Amino acid sequence: MLPPDIDPQSRNRLPLPSRADYSAEDVDVYDSVADPKGGTIRGLIGPGGIGLHSPKLAKLLRPVGRYLRHDAPISPRIRETAILITARECDSQFEWAAHEPEGLKCGVPAAVIDVIKHRKSTAGLDDDDDLIITLGREMFGARKVQPKTFARALKRFGRTTLVDLVSLMGNYAGTAALLCAFDMQLDDGPHVALLPVP
Repeated sequence: MLPPDIDPQSRNRLPLPSRADYSAEDVDVYDSVADPKGGTIRGLIGPGGIGLHSPKLAKLLRPVGRYLRHDAPISPRIRETAILITARECDSQFEWAAHEPEGLKCGVPAAVIDVIKHRKSTAGLDDDDDLIITLGREMFGARKVQPKTFARALKRFGRTTLVDLVSLMGNYAGTAALLCAFDMQLDDGPHVALLPVP
């Protein structure tokens, strides 16, 4: 049962965007989100559809998101680990549900996902996994990145890739805020990957 202010098609507080509502100069951004090969995991359901209610902003943000997700010099496994720790620290159920399966497909071990999901110790993890999880926990949880963590990250990734990695995480934190404000609902069904949240 959806809350009363949730649109049953979009599963959030806004209706699904309609292509007919876009001007000739903005229809291309609608098409890029609606296209199953457009680079969004969920198409119009989720942050892509919500963002389309501001087509000018969506047009500006789409290339940034595409760069951070597909073209930045970050491996898919590291990218998905960074997205997962961000989703977890923001308690973003919808992001988590989309990216836990994506993480597994990209080679993030189930044990690493379990550490993130249940906020367990990173002791014994691969150095990269430990570093990304620690960085995310400090950025979003403690709101203070320790000098030791920063030095490790800079040494491991270098300036450019570290800026890209932190920007990727910030981008997904912004997405989590969007999903929260518009109360994006999870799909129905028993197989949805859930975060344990209060």
